[in-house]
Amino acid sequence: MTLFEDDRPKKPKAHEIGCDLSLLSADELTARIDLLKEEIARLESERQSKMASRSAAESLFR
Repeated sequence: MTLFEDDRPKKPKAHEIGCDLSLLSADELTARIDLLKEEIARLESERQSKMASRSAAESLFR
C-alpha cells in the first residue's frame, strides 16, 4: 500500500443499503433491484457451497 492510494477516486457504489431512493427513477430502481437479486443469488450460492463443505466435514467425524 502506498501513501498515495487514498488519493485515487473511489468507484461509486451501485447501491448502498438504506440510501435515499426518492430521487431515483423507476428505471433506476428496477436496475438496482436486478443488481440486488443477482447479489442475493451469488450469496445463496456461496452459502450452499459452504454448507455442503461443512456437511462433508461433519460426516467424516461421525
